[in-house]
Amino acid sequence: MRGLPASGGSGEGRAMDGDGMPRTVAEGLLATLAARGTRRIWGVPGGGSSLDLIAGADPAGLDFVLCRHEGSAAMMAVADAELTGAPGVVLTTKGPGLMNAANGLACATLERAPVMLVSDGFTPAQLAYITHQVFDQRDATAAVVKGYARGESAAEIGALLDDAVADPAGAVHLDLTSAAAKRVMPFAVPYPRGASEPADVAPVAALLAGARRPVMVLGLEAARIDAAPVRALAEALGCPVLATYKAKGVVPDGHRLFVGLFTGGTLEADCVAAADLILLVGLDPVELILQPWRHAAPVAELAARPFPVHYVTPAAGAYGCLATSVAALRTGVRASDWRAEEIAAHRDTMRAALAWQGQGGVAPPRIVEMAAEAAARAGRHPRASVDAGAHMFSATAFWPCHAPRDLLISNGLASMGFALPAAIAAALHDPARGAVAFTGDGGLMMCLAELATAAERRARMVTIVFNDGALSLIDVKQQQRQLAPEGVRWPRADFAAVAEGLGARGFRAADEAALAAALDAALAHDGPSLVDVLVEPAGYLRQLQAMRG
Repeated sequence: MRGLPASGGSGEGRAMDGDGMPRTVAEGLLATLAARGTRRIWGVPGGGSSLDLIAGADPAGLDFVLCRHEGSAAMMAVADAELTGAPGVVLTTKGPGLMNAANGLACATLERAPVMLVSDGFTPAQLAYITHQVFDQRDATAAVVKGYARGESAAEIGALLDDAVADPAGAVHLDLTSAAAKRVMPFAVPYPRGASEPADVAPVAALLAGARRPVMVLGLEAARIDAAPVRALAEALGCPVLATYKAKGVVPDGHRLFVGLFTGGTLEADCVAAADLILLVGLDPVELILQPWRHAAPVAELAARPFPVHYVTPAAGAYGCLATSVAALRTGVRASDWRAEEIAAHRDTMRAALAWQGQGGVAPPRIVEMAAEAAARAGRHPRASVDAGAHMFSATAFWPCHAPRDLLISNGLASMGFALPAAIAAALHDPARGAVAFTGDGGLMMCLAELATAAERRARMVTIVFNDGALSLIDVKQQQRQLAPEGVRWPRADFAAVAEGLGARGFRAADEAALAAALDAALAHDGPSLVDVLVEPAGYLRQLQAMRG
Protein backbone atom coordinates (compact mmCIF):
# COMPACT_ATOMS: atom_id res chain seq x y z
CA MET A 1 0.00 0.00 0.00
CA ARG A 2 1.05 3.60 -0.53
CA GLY A 3 2.91 5.43 2.19
CA LEU A 4 1.75 8.76 3.58
CA PRO A 5 2.98 11.93 1.89
CA ALA A 6 6.02 13.36 3.59
CA SER A 7 5.87 17.00 4.67
CA GLY A 8 7.39 19.66 2.47
CA GLY A 9 7.59 20.15 -1.27
CA SER A 10 8.02 17.72 -4.13
CA GLY A 11 10.42 14.89 -3.53
CA GLU A 12 11.11 11.27 -4.33
CA GLY A 13 10.33 10.18 -0.79
CA ARG A 14 7.03 12.02 -0.34
CA ALA A 15 4.89 9.00 -1.14
CA MET A 16 5.71 5.53 -2.37
CA ASP A 17 3.93 3.11 -4.66
CA GLY A 18 4.72 -0.26 -3.08
CA ASP A 19 8.34 -0.18 -1.89
CA GLY A 20 9.67 2.20 -4.53
CA MET A 21 10.55 -0.77 -6.75
CA PRO A 22 12.83 -0.20 -9.73
CA ARG A 23 10.98 0.68 -12.91
CA THR A 24 11.64 2.61 -16.09
CA VAL A 25 10.98 6.32 -16.21
CA ALA A 26 8.20 5.65 -18.75
CA GLU A 27 6.55 3.16 -16.37
CA GLY A 28 6.97 5.52 -13.44
CA LEU A 29 5.52 8.46 -15.33
CA LEU A 30 2.48 6.43 -16.40
CA ALA A 31 1.98 5.13 -12.84
CA THR A 32 2.21 8.69 -11.50
CA LEU A 33 -0.37 9.96 -13.99
CA ALA A 34 -2.73 7.08 -13.23
CA ALA A 35 -2.38 7.74 -9.48
CA ARG A 36 -3.37 11.37 -10.07
CA GLY A 37 -6.51 10.39 -11.97
CA THR A 38 -5.42 10.73 -15.61
CA ARG A 39 -7.36 8.31 -17.82
CA ARG A 40 -6.24 9.10 -21.37
CA ILE A 41 -3.23 10.27 -23.35
CA TRP A 42 -3.90 12.15 -26.58
CA GLY A 43 -1.42 12.61 -29.37
CA VAL A 44 0.47 11.79 -32.54
CA PRO A 45 3.60 9.76 -31.72
CA GLY A 46 7.13 9.97 -33.02
CA GLY A 47 9.74 7.23 -32.96
CA GLY A 48 11.27 8.00 -29.57
CA SER A 49 9.92 8.06 -26.01
CA SER A 50 6.35 8.31 -27.26
CA LEU A 51 6.53 4.67 -28.39
CA ASP A 52 7.68 3.62 -24.90
CA LEU A 53 4.74 5.48 -23.37
CA ILE A 54 2.22 4.01 -25.79
CA ALA A 55 3.54 0.51 -25.07
CA GLY A 56 3.14 1.05 -21.34
CA ALA A 57 -0.16 2.94 -21.35
CA ASP A 58 -2.59 0.02 -21.34
CA PRO A 59 -0.78 -1.93 -18.57
CA ALA A 60 -0.89 1.26 -16.50
CA GLY A 61 -4.64 1.60 -17.05
CA LEU A 62 -4.37 4.51 -19.50
CA ASP A 63 -5.92 4.76 -22.96
CA PHE A 64 -3.85 6.23 -25.78
CA VAL A 65 -5.99 8.09 -28.34
CA LEU A 66 -4.33 8.52 -31.73
CA CYS A 67 -5.34 11.95 -33.02
CA ARG A 68 -4.91 13.48 -36.47
CA HIS A 69 -3.11 16.66 -35.41
CA GLU A 70 -1.09 17.53 -32.33
CA GLY A 71 -2.85 20.87 -31.87
CA SER A 72 -6.20 19.12 -31.68
CA ALA A 73 -4.73 16.50 -29.34
CA ALA A 74 -3.67 19.28 -26.97
CA MET A 75 -7.18 20.74 -27.07
CA MET A 76 -8.57 17.31 -26.17
CA ALA A 77 -6.16 17.20 -23.24
CA VAL A 78 -7.41 20.61 -22.09
CA ALA A 79 -11.05 19.49 -22.13
CA ASP A 80 -10.08 16.19 -20.47
CA ALA A 81 -8.34 18.06 -17.65
CA GLU A 82 -11.34 20.33 -17.11
CA LEU A 83 -13.73 17.39 -16.95
CA THR A 84 -11.66 15.09 -14.73
CA GLY A 85 -9.68 17.58 -12.64
CA ALA A 86 -6.63 15.40 -13.34
CA PRO A 87 -3.68 16.34 -15.56
CA GLY A 88 -4.45 16.10 -19.26
CA VAL A 89 -1.62 14.61 -21.32
CA VAL A 90 -0.61 15.22 -24.92
CA LEU A 91 2.11 13.18 -26.64
CA THR A 92 4.13 14.43 -29.61
CA THR A 93 7.27 13.79 -31.58
CA LYS A 94 10.18 16.21 -31.47
CA GLY A 95 10.39 19.27 -33.74
CA PRO A 96 7.24 19.73 -35.84
CA GLY A 97 5.04 17.66 -33.53
CA LEU A 98 5.92 19.82 -30.56
CA MET A 99 5.37 23.03 -32.53
CA ASN A 100 1.97 21.84 -33.75
CA ALA A 101 0.90 21.41 -30.12
CA ALA A 102 1.95 24.90 -29.04
CA ASN A 103 -1.45 26.53 -29.52
CA GLY A 104 -3.06 23.87 -27.31
CA LEU A 105 -0.44 24.49 -24.63
CA ALA A 106 -1.23 28.21 -24.67
CA CYS A 107 -4.90 27.27 -24.42
CA ALA A 108 -4.22 25.10 -21.36
CA THR A 109 -2.30 27.84 -19.58
CA LEU A 110 -4.85 30.57 -20.30
CA GLU A 111 -7.81 28.29 -19.49
CA ARG A 112 -6.06 27.37 -16.19
CA ALA A 113 -6.17 23.65 -17.11
CA PRO A 114 -3.38 21.31 -15.94
CA VAL A 115 -1.86 19.72 -19.05
CA MET A 116 1.46 17.91 -19.54
CA LEU A 117 3.11 17.83 -22.95
CA VAL A 118 5.47 14.87 -23.33
CA SER A 119 7.65 15.40 -26.38
CA ASP A 120 10.38 13.23 -27.85
CA GLY A 121 13.77 14.82 -27.21
CA PHE A 122 17.39 14.73 -28.38
CA THR A 123 20.23 13.29 -26.29
CA PRO A 124 23.46 15.31 -25.87
CA ALA A 125 25.21 12.72 -28.02
CA GLN A 126 22.70 13.24 -30.82
CA LEU A 127 23.01 17.01 -30.63
CA ALA A 128 26.77 16.67 -31.22
CA TYR A 129 26.11 15.81 -34.87
CA ILE A 130 22.37 16.24 -35.65
CA THR A 131 20.80 19.47 -36.89
CA HIS A 132 17.76 17.92 -38.66
CA GLN A 133 14.55 19.04 -36.82
CA VAL A 134 16.69 20.56 -34.08
CA PHE A 135 15.81 23.74 -32.23
CA ASP A 136 15.78 24.52 -28.52
CA GLN A 137 12.58 22.77 -27.48
CA ARG A 138 12.70 24.26 -24.00
CA ASP A 139 12.84 27.79 -25.37
CA ALA A 140 10.12 26.95 -27.90
CA THR A 141 7.51 26.29 -25.20
CA ALA A 142 8.83 28.63 -22.49
CA ALA A 143 6.30 31.39 -23.17
CA VAL A 144 3.27 29.11 -22.78
CA VAL A 145 4.22 26.57 -20.08
CA LYS A 146 4.71 26.86 -16.34
CA GLY A 147 7.57 24.39 -16.08
CA TYR A 148 10.01 22.20 -17.99
CA ALA A 149 11.86 18.98 -17.16
CA ARG A 150 13.75 16.13 -18.82
CA GLY A 151 12.58 13.25 -16.63
CA GLU A 152 15.81 12.74 -14.72
CA SER A 153 14.06 11.51 -11.56
CA ALA A 154 10.72 10.66 -10.00
CA ALA A 155 11.02 13.82 -7.90
CA GLU A 156 11.43 15.96 -11.01
CA ILE A 157 8.33 14.43 -12.64
CA GLY A 158 6.29 14.84 -9.46
CA ALA A 159 7.37 18.47 -9.11
CA LEU A 160 6.47 19.17 -12.72
CA LEU A 161 2.95 17.80 -12.22
CA ASP A 162 2.66 19.82 -9.01
CA ASP A 163 3.44 22.90 -11.11
CA ALA A 164 0.71 21.96 -13.59
CA VAL A 165 -2.05 21.72 -10.96
CA ALA A 166 -0.96 24.57 -8.66
CA ASP A 167 -2.94 27.82 -9.00
CA PRO A 168 -3.00 29.07 -11.61
CA ALA A 169 -3.06 25.66 -13.26
CA GLY A 170 -1.58 25.39 -16.73
CA ALA A 171 0.65 23.52 -19.14
CA VAL A 172 4.04 21.97 -18.40
CA HIS A 173 6.57 20.37 -20.76
CA LEU A 174 8.37 17.06 -20.22
CA ASP A 175 11.09 16.68 -22.88
CA LEU A 176 11.82 12.95 -22.75
CA THR A 177 14.33 11.06 -24.85
CA SER A 178 13.88 7.37 -25.54
CA ALA A 179 17.05 6.68 -23.56
CA ALA A 180 15.65 8.56 -20.55
CA ALA A 181 12.29 6.77 -20.87
CA LYS A 182 14.07 3.39 -20.65
CA ARG A 183 16.27 4.34 -17.67
CA VAL A 184 15.56 2.13 -14.64
CA MET A 185 15.58 3.63 -11.17
CA PRO A 186 13.79 3.26 -7.83
CA PHE A 187 10.58 5.13 -8.67
CA ALA A 188 8.25 6.53 -6.03
CA VAL A 189 4.85 7.75 -7.12
CA PRO A 190 4.27 11.16 -5.51
CA TYR A 191 0.83 12.30 -4.51
CA PRO A 192 -0.35 15.78 -5.49
CA ARG A 193 0.16 18.36 -2.80
CA GLY A 194 -2.71 19.43 -0.61
CA ALA A 195 -5.35 22.08 -1.17
CA SER A 196 -4.67 25.77 -0.71
CA GLU A 197 -4.95 27.32 2.73
CA PRO A 198 -8.27 28.81 3.92
CA ALA A 199 -8.67 32.55 3.52
CA ASP A 200 -9.79 35.23 5.95
CA VAL A 201 -13.22 36.21 4.63
CA ALA A 202 -13.90 38.85 7.32
CA PRO A 203 -13.17 41.89 5.08
CA VAL A 204 -15.48 40.53 2.36
CA ALA A 205 -18.14 39.63 4.92
CA ALA A 206 -18.04 43.18 6.30
CA LEU A 207 -18.65 44.67 2.85
CA LEU A 208 -21.42 42.20 2.16
CA ALA A 209 -23.10 43.00 5.48
CA GLY A 210 -23.39 46.64 4.47
CA ALA A 211 -24.74 45.92 0.99
CA ARG A 212 -28.46 45.74 0.27
CA ARG A 213 -28.33 44.99 -3.47
CA PRO A 214 -25.31 42.81 -4.21
CA VAL A 215 -24.73 40.97 -7.48
CA MET A 216 -22.79 37.71 -7.64
CA VAL A 217 -20.46 37.08 -10.60
CA LEU A 218 -19.14 33.53 -10.94
CA GLY A 219 -15.92 32.65 -12.75
CA LEU A 220 -13.92 29.61 -13.79
CA GLU A 221 -12.60 28.79 -10.30
CA ALA A 222 -16.20 28.35 -9.13
CA ALA A 223 -16.61 25.58 -11.70
CA ARG A 224 -13.81 23.57 -10.04
CA ILE A 225 -15.47 23.24 -6.63
CA ASP A 226 -18.72 21.73 -5.38
CA ALA A 227 -21.51 23.87 -6.78
CA ALA A 228 -23.90 23.34 -3.85
CA PRO A 229 -22.30 25.86 -1.43
CA VAL A 230 -22.12 28.48 -4.19
CA ARG A 231 -25.82 28.02 -4.91
CA ALA A 232 -26.55 28.13 -1.18
CA LEU A 233 -24.73 31.46 -0.86
CA ALA A 234 -26.68 32.90 -3.79
CA GLU A 235 -29.99 31.70 -2.36
CA ALA A 236 -29.18 33.13 1.07
CA LEU A 237 -28.50 36.49 -0.54
CA GLY A 238 -31.44 36.26 -2.95
CA CYS A 239 -29.51 38.35 -5.46
CA PRO A 240 -28.91 38.21 -9.23
CA VAL A 241 -26.23 35.78 -10.38
CA LEU A 242 -24.17 36.24 -13.52
CA ALA A 243 -21.58 33.79 -14.85
CA THR A 244 -18.67 33.86 -17.23
CA TYR A 245 -18.68 31.34 -20.06
CA LYS A 246 -16.54 28.94 -18.02
CA ALA A 247 -18.83 29.13 -14.98
CA LYS A 248 -22.13 28.43 -16.74
CA GLY A 249 -24.08 25.79 -14.84
CA VAL A 250 -22.62 26.44 -11.38
CA VAL A 251 -25.99 28.06 -10.78
CA PRO A 252 -28.28 26.40 -13.34
CA ASP A 253 -29.60 28.51 -16.19
CA GLY A 254 -33.15 27.75 -15.08
CA HIS A 255 -32.58 28.93 -11.50
CA ARG A 256 -34.73 31.91 -10.46
CA LEU A 257 -31.61 33.92 -9.54
CA PHE A 258 -29.60 33.30 -12.71
CA VAL A 259 -29.67 36.33 -14.99
CA GLY A 260 -27.16 35.57 -17.74
CA LEU A 261 -23.59 35.90 -18.93
CA PHE A 262 -20.88 38.23 -17.65
CA THR A 263 -18.13 39.06 -20.14
CA GLY A 264 -17.15 42.61 -19.20
CA GLY A 265 -19.36 43.97 -21.98
CA THR A 266 -22.61 45.88 -22.21
CA LEU A 267 -25.07 42.98 -22.04
CA GLU A 268 -24.91 42.73 -18.25
CA ALA A 269 -24.36 46.45 -17.61
CA ASP A 270 -27.91 47.41 -16.61
CA CYS A 271 -28.17 44.62 -14.07
CA VAL A 272 -24.78 45.41 -12.51
CA ALA A 273 -25.54 49.15 -12.51
CA ALA A 274 -28.43 48.46 -10.12
CA ALA A 275 -26.09 46.81 -7.59
CA ASP A 276 -24.35 48.40 -4.62
CA LEU A 277 -21.71 45.63 -4.40
CA ILE A 278 -20.23 43.24 -6.97
CA LEU A 279 -19.16 39.94 -5.41
CA LEU A 280 -16.71 38.09 -7.66
CA VAL A 281 -16.59 34.37 -6.85
CA GLY A 282 -13.70 32.59 -8.56
CA LEU A 283 -13.55 35.01 -11.49
CA ASP A 284 -10.17 35.10 -13.25
CA PRO A 285 -9.45 38.32 -15.20
CA VAL A 286 -8.31 36.17 -18.13
CA GLU A 287 -12.00 35.48 -18.77
CA LEU A 288 -13.01 39.06 -19.61
CA ILE A 289 -13.04 40.84 -22.97
CA LEU A 290 -10.54 43.50 -24.00
CA GLN A 291 -12.42 46.48 -22.62
CA PRO A 292 -11.95 48.57 -19.45
CA TRP A 293 -14.03 47.85 -16.34
CA ARG A 294 -17.26 49.82 -16.67
CA HIS A 295 -18.99 49.36 -13.29
CA ALA A 296 -19.09 51.89 -10.46
CA ALA A 297 -20.09 49.66 -7.51
CA PRO A 298 -17.34 48.47 -5.14
CA VAL A 299 -15.98 44.97 -5.73
CA ALA A 300 -15.40 42.17 -3.23
CA GLU A 301 -13.49 39.13 -4.41
CA LEU A 302 -13.20 35.47 -3.41
CA ALA A 303 -10.47 33.65 -5.35
CA ALA A 304 -7.75 31.07 -4.98
CA ARG A 305 -5.08 33.75 -5.40
CA PRO A 306 -4.75 37.51 -5.92
CA PHE A 307 -4.24 38.64 -9.51
CA PRO A 308 -1.27 40.92 -10.26
CA VAL A 309 -3.09 42.29 -13.34
CA HIS A 310 -6.80 42.96 -12.91
CA TYR A 311 -9.54 45.03 -14.51
CA VAL A 312 -10.55 46.43 -11.14
CA THR A 313 -9.03 46.95 -7.70
CA PRO A 314 -11.22 45.07 -5.20
CA ALA A 315 -12.28 46.91 -2.07
CA ALA A 316 -11.82 43.63 -0.20
CA GLY A 317 -10.56 40.19 -1.09
CA ALA A 318 -10.22 36.72 0.40
CA TYR A 319 -7.59 34.52 -1.27
CA GLY A 320 -7.15 30.83 -0.56
CA CYS A 321 -9.31 27.72 -0.71
CA LEU A 322 -12.38 28.93 -2.59
CA ALA A 323 -14.70 26.21 -1.30
CA THR A 324 -13.82 27.11 2.30
CA SER A 325 -14.26 30.82 1.60
CA VAL A 326 -17.71 30.34 0.08
CA ALA A 327 -18.85 28.18 3.00
CA ALA A 328 -17.50 30.65 5.56
CA LEU A 329 -19.14 33.61 3.84
CA ARG A 330 -22.48 31.80 3.74
CA THR A 331 -22.64 31.84 7.53
CA GLY A 332 -24.56 34.86 8.76
CA VAL A 333 -25.45 36.53 5.45
CA ARG A 334 -28.86 38.15 5.21
CA ALA A 335 -31.28 38.37 2.32
CA SER A 336 -30.83 41.30 -0.04
CA ASP A 337 -33.48 43.80 -1.06
CA TRP A 338 -33.74 42.46 -4.61
CA ARG A 339 -37.26 41.54 -5.71
CA ALA A 340 -37.91 38.41 -7.76
CA GLU A 341 -39.61 40.38 -10.52
CA GLU A 342 -36.59 42.68 -10.89
CA ILE A 343 -34.25 39.72 -11.34
CA ALA A 344 -36.60 38.11 -13.85
CA ALA A 345 -36.85 41.37 -15.80
CA HIS A 346 -33.06 41.63 -16.11
CA ARG A 347 -32.91 38.02 -17.30
CA ASP A 348 -35.59 38.61 -19.92
CA THR A 349 -33.97 41.84 -21.11
CA MET A 350 -30.57 40.22 -21.55
CA ARG A 351 -32.02 37.29 -23.47
CA ALA A 352 -34.11 39.57 -25.69
CA ALA A 353 -31.06 41.68 -26.53
CA LEU A 354 -29.53 38.67 -28.32
CA ALA A 355 -32.61 38.04 -30.46
CA TRP A 356 -31.67 37.45 -34.10
CA GLN A 357 -32.21 40.33 -36.51
CA GLY A 358 -31.01 38.66 -39.71
CA GLN A 359 -32.95 37.14 -42.61
CA GLY A 360 -32.58 33.79 -44.40
CA GLY A 361 -31.11 30.49 -43.39
CA VAL A 362 -31.66 29.36 -39.81
CA ALA A 363 -31.25 31.89 -36.99
CA PRO A 364 -28.28 30.95 -34.76
CA PRO A 365 -30.31 31.18 -31.50
CA ARG A 366 -32.85 28.77 -33.02
CA ILE A 367 -30.09 26.35 -34.02
CA VAL A 368 -29.02 26.14 -30.38
CA GLU A 369 -32.56 25.98 -28.99
CA MET A 370 -33.53 23.29 -31.50
CA ALA A 371 -30.45 21.24 -30.62
CA ALA A 372 -31.48 21.33 -26.95
CA GLU A 373 -35.07 20.42 -27.85
CA ALA A 374 -33.91 17.50 -30.01
CA ALA A 375 -31.65 16.23 -27.22
CA ALA A 376 -34.61 16.33 -24.82
CA ARG A 377 -36.77 14.40 -27.30
CA ALA A 378 -34.04 11.78 -27.54
CA GLY A 379 -33.77 11.52 -23.75
CA ARG A 380 -30.20 12.82 -23.96
CA HIS A 381 -28.31 15.41 -21.90
CA PRO A 382 -25.11 16.01 -23.87
CA ARG A 383 -22.38 18.39 -22.86
CA ALA A 384 -21.77 21.23 -25.29
CA SER A 385 -18.49 22.59 -26.60
CA VAL A 386 -18.29 25.97 -28.32
CA ASP A 387 -15.74 27.32 -30.76
CA ALA A 388 -14.53 30.90 -31.01
CA GLY A 389 -16.47 32.97 -33.52
CA ALA A 390 -19.69 34.94 -33.92
CA HIS A 391 -21.85 31.84 -33.36
CA MET A 392 -20.60 31.70 -29.77
CA PHE A 393 -22.96 34.55 -28.75
CA SER A 394 -25.95 32.29 -29.42
CA ALA A 395 -24.33 29.02 -28.32
CA THR A 396 -23.24 30.28 -24.91
CA ALA A 397 -26.43 32.22 -24.17
CA PHE A 398 -29.06 29.75 -25.37
CA TRP A 399 -27.59 26.31 -24.55
CA PRO A 400 -29.12 25.28 -21.18
CA CYS A 401 -26.57 24.38 -18.51
CA HIS A 402 -27.57 22.55 -15.33
CA ALA A 403 -24.17 21.80 -13.78
CA PRO A 404 -20.55 22.96 -14.03
CA ARG A 405 -18.76 21.91 -17.24
CA ASP A 406 -22.03 21.43 -19.12
CA LEU A 407 -20.40 23.87 -21.53
CA LEU A 408 -16.74 23.73 -22.62
CA ILE A 409 -15.11 26.71 -24.32
CA SER A 410 -11.72 28.26 -24.96
CA ASN A 411 -12.19 31.61 -23.25
CA GLY A 412 -8.83 32.70 -21.89
CA LEU A 413 -7.10 32.06 -25.24
CA ALA A 414 -10.36 32.17 -27.25
CA SER A 415 -8.87 29.84 -29.84
CA MET A 416 -10.66 28.56 -32.91
CA GLY A 417 -10.39 24.83 -33.53
CA PHE A 418 -11.46 23.93 -29.98
CA ALA A 419 -15.08 22.73 -30.17
CA LEU A 420 -14.66 19.51 -32.16
CA PRO A 421 -11.65 18.20 -30.19
CA ALA A 422 -13.29 19.16 -26.88
CA ALA A 423 -16.49 17.35 -27.87
CA ILE A 424 -14.49 14.19 -28.62
CA ALA A 425 -12.90 14.38 -25.17
CA ALA A 426 -16.31 14.95 -23.54
CA ALA A 427 -17.93 12.08 -25.46
CA LEU A 428 -15.19 9.63 -24.48
CA HIS A 429 -15.22 10.91 -20.89
CA ASP A 430 -18.97 10.23 -20.51
CA PRO A 431 -20.34 8.11 -23.39
CA ALA A 432 -23.83 8.03 -21.90
CA ARG A 433 -24.13 11.80 -22.11
CA GLY A 434 -22.12 12.34 -25.27
CA ALA A 435 -21.52 15.82 -26.63
CA VAL A 436 -22.68 18.51 -29.05
CA ALA A 437 -20.06 20.72 -30.69
CA PHE A 438 -21.15 24.18 -31.87
CA THR A 439 -18.62 25.45 -34.40
CA GLY A 440 -18.28 27.89 -37.23
CA ASP A 441 -17.03 26.85 -40.63
CA GLY A 442 -13.69 28.57 -40.03
CA GLY A 443 -12.99 26.82 -36.75
CA LEU A 444 -14.08 23.45 -38.11
CA MET A 445 -11.74 23.66 -41.09
CA MET A 446 -8.84 23.99 -38.65
CA CYS A 447 -9.50 20.56 -37.12
CA LEU A 448 -11.85 18.80 -39.54
CA ALA A 449 -9.68 15.66 -39.74
CA GLU A 450 -10.54 14.87 -36.11
CA LEU A 451 -13.94 13.66 -37.34
CA ALA A 452 -11.95 10.58 -38.35
CA THR A 453 -10.73 10.26 -34.75
CA ALA A 454 -14.33 10.51 -33.55
CA ALA A 455 -15.42 7.88 -36.07
CA GLU A 456 -12.62 5.48 -35.12
CA ARG A 457 -13.59 5.82 -31.45
CA ARG A 458 -17.34 5.79 -32.17
CA ALA A 459 -17.66 8.95 -30.10
CA ARG A 460 -21.32 9.69 -29.42
CA MET A 461 -21.38 13.30 -30.53
CA VAL A 462 -23.02 15.73 -32.94
CA THR A 463 -21.04 18.52 -34.59
CA ILE A 464 -23.27 21.44 -35.59
CA VAL A 465 -21.67 23.76 -38.15
CA PHE A 466 -22.90 27.36 -38.50
CA ASN A 467 -22.03 27.49 -42.20
CA ASP A 468 -21.98 31.18 -43.13
CA GLY A 469 -19.07 31.26 -45.55
CA ALA A 470 -17.00 33.69 -43.50
CA LEU A 471 -14.85 34.41 -40.49
CA SER A 472 -17.97 36.12 -39.24
CA LEU A 473 -16.68 37.66 -36.01
CA ILE A 474 -13.81 39.29 -37.88
CA ASP A 475 -16.20 40.18 -40.71
CA VAL A 476 -18.40 42.00 -38.18
CA LYS A 477 -15.43 43.89 -36.76
CA GLN A 478 -14.46 44.82 -40.30
CA GLN A 479 -17.98 46.17 -40.84
CA GLN A 480 -17.76 48.17 -37.60
CA ARG A 481 -14.64 49.87 -38.97
CA GLN A 482 -16.45 50.52 -42.27
CA LEU A 483 -13.79 48.67 -44.25
CA ALA A 484 -14.30 46.78 -47.51
CA PRO A 485 -15.20 43.08 -47.04
CA GLU A 486 -11.79 41.64 -47.91
CA GLY A 487 -9.93 38.61 -46.57
CA VAL A 488 -12.71 37.24 -44.36
CA ARG A 489 -15.09 35.36 -46.67
CA TRP A 490 -14.96 32.13 -48.70
CA PRO A 491 -17.29 29.79 -50.64
CA ARG A 492 -19.42 27.57 -48.43
CA ALA A 493 -18.06 24.02 -48.11
CA ASP A 494 -20.18 20.87 -48.09
CA PHE A 495 -19.23 19.68 -44.61
CA ALA A 496 -21.82 16.91 -44.64
CA ALA A 497 -20.09 15.27 -47.59
CA VAL A 498 -16.69 15.57 -45.92
CA ALA A 499 -18.10 14.05 -42.72
CA GLU A 500 -19.34 11.02 -44.63
CA GLY A 501 -15.91 10.61 -46.21
CA LEU A 502 -14.28 10.60 -42.76
CA GLY A 503 -16.63 7.98 -41.33
CA ALA A 504 -19.27 10.14 -39.64
CA ARG A 505 -22.90 10.65 -40.62
CA GLY A 506 -23.49 13.91 -42.51
CA PHE A 507 -26.66 16.03 -42.77
CA ARG A 508 -27.45 19.43 -44.33
CA ALA A 509 -30.18 21.89 -43.36
CA ALA A 510 -31.26 25.18 -44.89
CA ASP A 511 -34.45 25.70 -42.85
CA GLU A 512 -35.91 24.76 -39.48
CA ALA A 513 -37.89 21.77 -40.75
CA ALA A 514 -34.80 20.20 -42.30
CA LEU A 515 -32.76 21.04 -39.19
CA ALA A 516 -35.25 19.35 -36.85
CA ALA A 517 -35.17 16.16 -38.93
CA ALA A 518 -31.37 16.23 -39.18
CA LEU A 519 -30.92 16.73 -35.43
CA ASP A 520 -33.25 13.85 -34.60
CA ALA A 521 -31.35 11.54 -36.97
CA ALA A 522 -27.96 12.72 -35.73
CA LEU A 523 -28.83 12.22 -32.06
CA ALA A 524 -30.21 8.76 -32.79
CA HIS A 525 -26.92 7.68 -34.38
CA ASP A 526 -24.63 5.66 -32.11
CA GLY A 527 -21.47 7.41 -33.21
CA PRO A 528 -20.33 10.77 -34.58
CA SER A 529 -22.50 12.83 -36.89
CA LEU A 530 -22.39 16.32 -38.36
CA VAL A 531 -25.18 18.76 -39.16
CA ASP A 532 -24.23 21.44 -41.70
CA VAL A 533 -26.61 24.39 -41.21
CA LEU A 534 -26.98 27.30 -43.61
CA VAL A 535 -26.65 30.63 -41.76
CA GLU A 536 -26.88 34.11 -43.22
CA PRO A 537 -24.52 36.21 -41.06
CA ALA A 538 -26.19 39.63 -41.30
CA GLY A 539 -27.59 39.44 -37.75
CA TYR A 540 -24.24 38.99 -36.02
CA LEU A 541 -23.47 42.72 -35.92
CA ARG A 542 -26.48 43.45 -33.71
CA GLN A 543 -25.59 40.55 -31.41
CA LEU A 544 -22.02 41.77 -31.04
CA GLN A 545 -23.22 45.29 -30.23
CA ALA A 546 -25.67 43.94 -27.65
CA MET A 547 -23.06 41.69 -26.05
CA ARG A 548 -19.99 43.87 -26.02
CA GLY A 549 -20.96 47.38 -27.08
